[in-house]
Amino acid sequence: MKKKKKNIEPEFVTGTLRIHPRGFGFVQPEHPLQFPQEIFIPKQLTDNAVDGDLVEVEVNPSPHSEKGPDGKIIAVLKRGRTHLAGTVRKIEKSGALVYCPILGSDKPVLIKNVGPMQLGDRIILKVLRWGDDQKMTEGEKSHFLGNIANPTVDIPAAIEEFELRNSFPKGAILQAQKWGDAISPKDAQSREDFTEIPTVTIDPETAKDFDDALSITKDKKGNFHLMVHIADVAHYVPEGSPLDLEAIQRCNSTYFPGFCLPMLPHELSSNLCSLKPHVDRLTVSVLMDFDTKGNLTAHRICRSVIHSDHRFSYEGAKEVLDGKQKSQHLKMLQHMTQLCALLKEKRSGRGSIDFALPELVLLVNDKGEPHGTKVVEYDVTHQMVEEFMLKANEIVALHLTEKGKQLLFRIHEEPQKENIEEFYDLARSFGFALPKEPTQQDLQALFEKAKSTPFGHQLSVAFIRSMKLAQYSSQNIGHYGLALEHYTHFTSPIRRYIDLVIQRLLFNEEGKETDIDYIARHCSEQERISFRAESSVKLLKKLRLLKKWHEDNQDRIYSANITRIKPFGIFFEITDLMLEGFIHISELGDDYFEFHPETAHLTGNHTGTTFRLGQSISVRPLLIDLITLETEWELFAKSKRKRRRKK
Repeated sequence: MKKKKKNIEPEFVTGTLRIHPRGFGFVQPEHPLQFPQEIFIPKQLTDNAVDGDLVEVEVNPSPHSEKGPDGKIIAVLKRGRTHLAGTVRKIEKSGALVYCPILGSDKPVLIKNVGPMQLGDRIILKVLRWGDDQKMTEGEKSHFLGNIANPTVDIPAAIEEFELRNSFPKGAILQAQKWGDAISPKDAQSREDFTEIPTVTIDPETAKDFDDALSITKDKKGNFHLMVHIADVAHYVPEGSPLDLEAIQRCNSTYFPGFCLPMLPHELSSNLCSLKPHVDRLTVSVLMDFDTKGNLTAHRICRSVIHSDHRFSYEGAKEVLDGKQKSQHLKMLQHMTQLCALLKEKRSGRGSIDFALPELVLLVNDKGEPHGTKVVEYDVTHQMVEEFMLKANEIVALHLTEKGKQLLFRIHEEPQKENIEEFYDLARSFGFALPKEPTQQDLQALFEKAKSTPFGHQLSVAFIRSMKLAQYSSQNIGHYGLALEHYTHFTSPIRRYIDLVIQRLLFNEEGKETDIDYIARHCSEQERISFRAESSVKLLKKLRLLKKWHEDNQDRIYSANITRIKPFGIFFEITDLMLEGFIHISELGDDYFEFHPETAHLTGNHTGTTFRLGQSISVRPLLIDLITLETEWELFAKSKRKRRRKK
C-alpha cells in the first residue's frame, strides 16, 4: 500500500521588494527571525509590484534549490513610492506616455493633463492610480527636471529617481563647520605622534577625499614595517549626533562620472577628514610587522596624528617607480611593491583569485557632456594599495573578534553551483581545459593563462557575475572571493558608514543601543541602490558619447566580442565603451540559424556561418535611444546593402 504524500503548506511572508534591472526581484523579509533568507521572485510573478513596495509573498513549498527560496507576490500591502522619475516618450491626444525606468519599457505611465511638455522632458510625477495587467498606471506632473537633450540633468535625475539624499540638514552642516579647518592641539594631545614619519597617499587622479595614507620601512634583516593610517572620522561624528543621523541614512558616498554625492558634508569629507598633504590630520593607525616572506609577525592599532608629505596619483607613483619622474619617496614606493608581491603570493596561496581588470573611465566636461574615455590599467600601484587595505581590514576584523566584540563583517557566500557550472562551460568553450570539479588552484591557473588571450577580460567579468553579491552581516560566514575567514570594512570611513561603526568599536565608543543587524541590512541595501544609480548614469553617458560619435561619422564601425549566445540572438560588448549590445537572430543574415546548447553557438544551415562565444565581430549602431537607454545594432559584415536608419 502506497503512502500518501504529505501536503506541504505554503508559507506566507511579508517583506520589501527589490527589482533587478532585468525584471526579476528579491523580497527581503520584514521579520528575519521568521524567515531569514531573501526570496527570489521571477519576472512573471511580480504581480505589478515595483521596487520598494511592501508585499506579501507565497513561498514555493517545494524544497529550496541551491538558488534559495523562491515565490510569487500575491498582494501589494503598501506602495514604497508615491512619486516616480520618468521621461516623456510619446505625446498623444489622450495625454503623454512617460517611460519610468523603475517600471520598465513595457509599462509606461499615462499623464492626461499634459500641459506644456515636450518629447524627452524628464519629470517627477505623482502616481494617481497604480495600474495592472489591463490598465495603465496614471499620474500627474509634480515638477520638471530638464530635457534629455541636456546632460547636466543626468545626475540630478538619477538622484531623484533612486531617492538619494542630496542636501544636508542644517544641524549636520553646523556640526561639521564647528570643527574648523585644522585640528586643535587639544585633539592631538592624547594620540601617538607620527608626524615626523615619512607618509604618502596614493589615490586616483580625480580623488578629493583621501581616506588612507601609508608609511613603510624595511630594516637590515629585510623585515617590513607597514603603517596604514585611516582618517579618524569617529572623532568628528559621535554616535547619535546630527552628522551621524544623516550618515546612517546615506550609508555611503555615491560616485557619478565627474561628481560625488558624499556621505559626509564637504567640510569633513574633502577637508578636515581628508588626509591632504602638508597638514596634520587625526587618524587611526594599524601598525604591522612582516618578515621576509610576508608573514605578519606583530600588529598594533592606535589613535594617531600624521602629516602626509606627498599626494601621489596612481599614475604619478607608477612614473616614479618606472624612473620617469624623480622623487625622494622612491625607496618607500619600492618597499611597497616588494611587500605587495609577498602579500599577493600569500593571497594566491590561500586560493584568492586576482583579476587585475582595467577600468574604463568616462571623461566629462563641466556641462556633463562625455567627450572621451580613458582606460586605467590595474597596475602595481593599485595592487599595493589594495593589498595593504585588505590586510588592515582583515587585522581589524580579527582584533575585534578576539576582543569578543559583536561586529559587522563583510561576507561573501560561495557561488551557486548552477551559476559556477555555467562559467566552467564558458571557459571550456573558449578552449581552456578544466577538470570536472575545478579547485581554486585550477581557477587561478585558468585566469593566469587567460590574461595573455583575448578572453581574459570576458572570463573575469563572467566569473564575477557568477558569484553572489558581497554584503554586510553580524554573522561571520567568511569571504569567498578573498578566501578569508575574518574580514570587515574599516579603511574608508569618509565614504562608508560601516567603516565608521568599526572605528567606534575599536575604541569602545559604540552605543549600548547600537542595532548591528539593522545597520548591516540597511547599508547592504543602500550600497545596491547607489550602485544602480551609478550604473544608470554611466550607461546614459556612454550612450551620449556613442550618439556623438555616430553623428560625427555614421559609417564608423565598432569592434566587439560576443559575450552571450541565446537561441534568440547574440549579446556582445563594444570594446571602446565596454557597452553591451544585442542582435536578434533574425538580423544575423539571410539564413536559418540553429542554436547548439552543448557548445553554446549558432550555426547557419545554408551558409555554415557560425557565431561562438568570445568571437570578434564588427557592428554598427542603427538606433541609440537616450530615453529608454536602448540600442539597436547591425552586423557590419552582413550589411550587403545600405540599410535605412531609424531615427
